Amino acid sequence: MSDIRSSATILLIQEINQLEVLMLKRYQGDDILSGAMMFPGGKLETHDETDDWAELVIGWASTPKSERGLRIAAIREAFEETGIMLGQNVKNNAPEAETLNIRKAIEAGDLSFYDYVKTQNITLDLQALTLFSRWQTPPTIGRRFDTHFYLAPAPKGQTPVADGREAVKTEWVTPQNALNLAANKQRKLLFPTRMNLKMLGESNGLHTAVNQARTRKIHKVEPKVEQRGDDRYLVLDPKFGYGNVEELI
Repeated sequence: MSDIRSSATILLIQEINQLEVLMLKRYQGDDILSGAMMFPGGKLETHDETDDWAELVIGWASTPKSERGLRIAAIREAFEETGIMLGQNVKNNAPEAETLNIRKAIEAGDLSFYDYVKTQNITLDLQALTLFSRWQTPPTIGRRFDTHFYLAPAPKGQTPVADGREAVKTEWVTPQNALNLAANKQRKLLFPTRMNLKMLGESNGLHTAVNQARTRKIHKVEPKVEQRGDDRYLVLDPKFGYGNVEELI
Protein backbone atom coordinates (compact mmCIF):
# COMPACT_ATOMS: atom_id res chain seq x y z
CA MET A 1 0.00 0.00 0.00
CA SER A 2 1.37 3.40 -0.95
CA ASP A 3 1.95 6.07 1.68
CA ILE A 4 -0.79 8.66 2.13
CA ARG A 5 0.53 12.22 2.16
CA SER A 6 -1.30 15.09 3.83
CA SER A 7 -2.09 18.11 1.71
CA ALA A 8 -4.16 21.29 1.90
CA THR A 9 -6.18 23.16 -0.70
CA ILE A 10 -7.93 26.50 -0.43
CA LEU A 11 -11.07 27.82 -2.11
CA LEU A 12 -10.63 31.60 -2.09
CA ILE A 13 -14.02 33.20 -2.66
CA GLN A 14 -15.33 36.69 -3.34
CA GLU A 15 -18.74 38.16 -4.00
CA ILE A 16 -19.12 41.14 -6.31
CA ASN A 17 -22.35 40.46 -8.16
CA GLN A 18 -22.32 36.76 -7.37
CA LEU A 19 -20.18 34.17 -5.64
CA GLU A 20 -16.88 33.51 -7.42
CA VAL A 21 -13.96 31.23 -6.61
CA LEU A 22 -10.33 31.66 -7.60
CA MET A 23 -8.98 28.93 -9.85
CA LEU A 24 -5.58 28.27 -11.37
CA LYS A 25 -4.58 26.63 -14.60
CA ARG A 26 -1.75 24.19 -13.99
CA TYR A 27 1.25 24.01 -16.28
CA GLN A 28 1.26 21.63 -19.23
CA GLY A 29 3.19 18.57 -18.13
CA ASP A 30 2.96 14.83 -18.33
CA ASP A 31 0.94 14.06 -15.20
CA ILE A 32 -2.76 13.91 -14.36
CA LEU A 33 -2.76 17.57 -13.24
CA SER A 34 -1.45 18.87 -16.54
CA GLY A 35 -3.51 21.81 -17.78
CA ALA A 36 -6.22 21.30 -15.16
CA MET A 37 -8.09 24.16 -13.51
CA MET A 38 -7.59 23.75 -9.78
CA PHE A 39 -7.69 25.54 -6.45
CA PRO A 40 -4.37 26.64 -4.93
CA GLY A 41 -2.86 23.95 -2.75
CA GLY A 42 -0.12 21.43 -2.19
CA LYS A 43 1.59 19.02 0.17
CA LEU A 44 2.02 19.59 3.90
CA GLU A 45 5.69 20.32 4.65
CA THR A 46 7.55 19.67 7.89
CA HIS A 47 8.13 23.39 8.47
CA ASP A 48 4.37 24.02 8.33
CA GLU A 49 3.94 22.07 11.55
CA THR A 50 6.46 23.71 13.89
CA ASP A 51 5.04 25.17 17.10
CA ASP A 52 7.12 28.30 16.43
CA TRP A 53 4.16 29.46 14.35
CA ALA A 54 2.12 30.00 17.54
CA GLU A 55 3.57 33.52 17.90
CA LEU A 56 2.85 34.48 14.30
CA VAL A 57 -0.78 33.50 13.81
CA ILE A 58 -4.31 34.41 14.86
CA GLY A 59 -6.37 31.47 16.11
CA TRP A 60 -3.63 29.10 17.25
CA ALA A 61 -5.47 27.99 20.39
CA SER A 62 -8.87 27.74 18.72
CA THR A 63 -7.57 25.69 15.77
CA PRO A 64 -7.48 21.90 16.25
CA LYS A 65 -3.86 20.79 16.67
CA SER A 66 -4.24 18.38 13.75
CA GLU A 67 -5.18 21.27 11.46
CA ARG A 68 -2.70 23.99 12.42
CA GLY A 69 0.00 22.86 10.00
CA LEU A 70 -2.56 22.18 7.28
CA ARG A 71 -4.00 25.68 7.52
CA ILE A 72 -0.51 27.18 7.39
CA ALA A 73 0.22 24.98 4.36
CA ALA A 74 -2.96 26.21 2.66
CA ILE A 75 -2.00 29.86 3.29
CA ARG A 76 1.57 29.23 2.12
CA GLU A 77 0.47 27.49 -1.07
CA ALA A 78 -2.01 30.29 -1.84
CA PHE A 79 0.82 32.81 -1.49
CA GLU A 80 3.27 30.77 -3.56
CA GLU A 81 0.82 30.16 -6.40
CA THR A 82 -1.26 33.37 -6.44
CA GLY A 83 0.52 35.98 -4.32
CA ILE A 84 -2.51 36.29 -2.02
CA MET A 85 -1.66 36.28 1.69
CA LEU A 86 -4.28 35.61 4.36
CA GLY A 87 -3.13 37.65 7.30
CA GLN A 88 -2.67 41.05 8.91
CA ASN A 89 -0.02 43.70 8.10
CA VAL A 90 0.24 42.49 4.51
CA LYS A 91 1.80 45.09 2.20
CA ASN A 92 -0.45 45.29 -0.85
CA ASN A 93 1.69 47.79 -2.77
CA ALA A 94 4.91 45.79 -3.12
CA PRO A 95 6.24 45.61 -6.71
CA GLU A 96 4.85 42.56 -8.50
CA ALA A 97 8.27 41.39 -9.72
CA GLU A 98 9.71 41.58 -6.20
CA THR A 99 6.83 39.62 -4.71
CA LEU A 100 7.06 37.02 -7.48
CA ASN A 101 10.76 36.47 -6.77
CA ILE A 102 9.99 36.00 -3.07
CA ARG A 103 7.23 33.51 -3.88
CA LYS A 104 9.53 31.53 -6.17
CA ALA A 105 12.27 31.46 -3.51
CA ILE A 106 9.82 30.13 -0.91
CA GLU A 107 8.49 27.49 -3.30
CA ALA A 108 12.03 26.38 -4.17
CA GLY A 109 13.01 26.15 -0.52
CA ASP A 110 15.60 28.94 -0.82
CA LEU A 111 13.62 31.14 1.58
CA SER A 112 11.72 29.96 4.63
CA PHE A 113 8.04 30.94 4.63
CA TYR A 114 8.27 31.26 8.40
CA ASP A 115 11.24 33.62 8.19
CA TYR A 116 9.53 35.72 5.52
CA VAL A 117 6.34 36.06 7.55
CA LYS A 118 8.30 36.93 10.69
CA THR A 119 10.58 39.53 9.09
CA GLN A 120 7.62 41.20 7.35
CA ASN A 121 5.69 41.36 10.67
CA ILE A 122 2.78 39.51 9.07
CA THR A 123 0.30 37.67 11.27
CA LEU A 124 -1.33 34.72 9.50
CA ASP A 125 -5.06 34.35 10.08
CA LEU A 126 -5.92 30.71 10.72
CA GLN A 127 -9.45 31.73 11.68
CA ALA A 128 -10.08 33.00 8.15
CA LEU A 129 -10.16 29.37 6.97
CA THR A 130 -13.18 27.10 7.34
CA LEU A 131 -12.89 23.38 6.65
CA PHE A 132 -15.00 22.73 3.55
CA SER A 133 -14.32 19.06 2.78
CA ARG A 134 -11.73 16.33 3.15
CA TRP A 135 -10.84 13.84 0.44
CA GLN A 136 -8.62 10.77 0.46
CA THR A 137 -7.36 9.16 -2.71
CA PRO A 138 -8.68 5.59 -3.25
CA PRO A 139 -6.20 2.70 -2.76
CA THR A 140 -6.35 1.84 -6.46
CA ILE A 141 -4.78 5.19 -7.44
CA GLY A 142 -0.98 5.45 -7.51
CA ARG A 143 -0.10 8.53 -5.46
CA ARG A 144 -2.43 8.93 -2.49
CA PHE A 145 -3.29 12.11 -0.61
CA ASP A 146 -5.41 13.02 2.37
CA THR A 147 -6.47 16.53 1.36
CA HIS A 148 -8.19 19.12 3.52
CA PHE A 149 -10.13 21.65 1.43
CA TYR A 150 -10.52 25.02 3.14
CA LEU A 151 -12.85 27.90 2.32
CA ALA A 152 -11.75 31.52 2.87
CA PRO A 153 -12.96 34.95 1.77
CA ALA A 154 -10.28 36.56 -0.41
CA PRO A 155 -8.67 39.58 1.30
CA LYS A 156 -9.46 43.03 -0.08
CA GLY A 157 -6.81 44.86 -2.06
CA GLN A 158 -4.85 41.82 -3.22
CA THR A 159 -4.81 40.79 -6.87
CA PRO A 160 -3.95 37.19 -7.77
CA VAL A 161 -0.97 36.70 -10.09
CA ALA A 162 0.03 33.24 -11.34
CA ASP A 163 3.56 32.17 -10.44
CA GLY A 164 4.23 31.18 -14.06
CA ARG A 165 5.56 27.75 -13.09
CA GLU A 166 3.03 25.56 -11.30
CA ALA A 167 0.21 27.94 -12.20
CA VAL A 168 0.14 29.68 -15.58
CA LYS A 169 -3.20 31.48 -15.23
CA THR A 170 -5.54 32.73 -12.51
CA GLU A 171 -9.28 33.06 -13.03
CA TRP A 172 -12.22 34.25 -10.92
CA VAL A 173 -15.19 32.16 -11.95
CA THR A 174 -18.60 31.23 -10.58
CA PRO A 175 -18.84 27.54 -9.65
CA GLN A 176 -21.55 26.94 -12.25
CA ASN A 177 -19.59 28.66 -15.02
CA ALA A 178 -16.56 26.51 -14.21
CA LEU A 179 -18.68 23.37 -14.40
CA ASN A 180 -20.25 24.52 -17.67
CA LEU A 181 -16.83 25.22 -19.19
CA ALA A 182 -15.68 21.72 -18.21
CA ALA A 183 -18.84 20.15 -19.63
CA ASN A 184 -18.15 21.96 -22.92
CA LYS A 185 -14.51 20.71 -22.94
CA GLN A 186 -13.19 24.27 -22.51
CA ARG A 187 -11.63 23.47 -19.14
CA LYS A 188 -10.18 20.37 -17.52
CA LEU A 189 -11.44 19.67 -14.01
CA LEU A 190 -10.50 16.68 -11.89
CA PHE A 191 -13.21 14.73 -10.11
CA PRO A 192 -12.77 16.19 -6.57
CA THR A 193 -12.57 19.71 -8.00
CA ARG A 194 -15.84 19.27 -9.87
CA MET A 195 -17.59 17.79 -6.86
CA ASN A 196 -16.47 20.66 -4.62
CA LEU A 197 -17.48 23.24 -7.23
CA LYS A 198 -20.90 21.60 -7.33
CA MET A 199 -21.22 21.82 -3.54
CA LEU A 200 -19.96 25.42 -3.45
CA GLY A 201 -22.44 26.35 -6.18
CA GLU A 202 -25.32 25.35 -3.91
CA SER A 203 -24.58 28.47 -1.80
CA ASN A 204 -26.05 31.75 -3.02
CA GLY A 205 -23.40 34.00 -1.52
CA LEU A 206 -20.12 34.28 0.35
CA HIS A 207 -21.52 34.36 3.88
CA THR A 208 -23.93 31.50 3.14
CA ALA A 209 -21.09 29.38 1.79
CA VAL A 210 -18.97 29.94 4.91
CA ASN A 211 -21.86 29.33 7.30
CA GLN A 212 -22.90 26.14 5.53
CA ALA A 213 -19.33 24.83 5.68
CA ARG A 214 -19.14 25.60 9.40
CA THR A 215 -22.32 23.72 10.20
CA ARG A 216 -21.93 20.79 7.78
CA LYS A 217 -20.66 17.48 9.14
CA ILE A 218 -17.34 16.86 7.44
CA HIS A 219 -16.72 13.23 6.41
CA LYS A 220 -13.47 11.96 4.97
CA VAL A 221 -14.49 11.34 1.37
CA GLU A 222 -12.89 8.27 -0.19
CA PRO A 223 -14.43 7.48 -3.58
CA LYS A 224 -15.03 3.82 -4.29
CA VAL A 225 -13.82 2.38 -7.56
CA GLU A 226 -16.26 -0.24 -8.87
CA GLN A 227 -15.57 -2.56 -11.77
CA ARG A 228 -18.67 -3.14 -13.89
CA GLY A 229 -17.87 -5.37 -16.82
CA ASP A 230 -15.09 -3.69 -18.77
CA ASP A 231 -15.77 -0.29 -17.18
CA ARG A 232 -14.67 1.27 -13.91
CA TYR A 233 -16.77 3.81 -12.03
CA LEU A 234 -16.06 6.33 -9.29
CA VAL A 235 -18.85 6.12 -6.73
CA LEU A 236 -19.62 8.47 -3.82
CA ASP A 237 -21.84 7.61 -0.88
CA PRO A 238 -24.66 10.21 -0.58
CA LYS A 239 -23.64 10.80 3.07
CA PHE A 240 -20.69 12.83 1.79
CA GLY A 241 -23.10 15.53 0.63
CA TYR A 242 -22.59 15.35 -3.12
CA GLY A 243 -25.72 13.35 -3.91
CA ASN A 244 -25.73 10.01 -5.74
CA VAL A 245 -22.58 10.05 -7.83
CA GLU A 246 -21.56 7.28 -10.21
CA GLU A 247 -19.09 8.40 -12.82
CA LEU A 248 -17.32 6.44 -15.54
CA ILE A 249 -13.54 6.69 -15.21
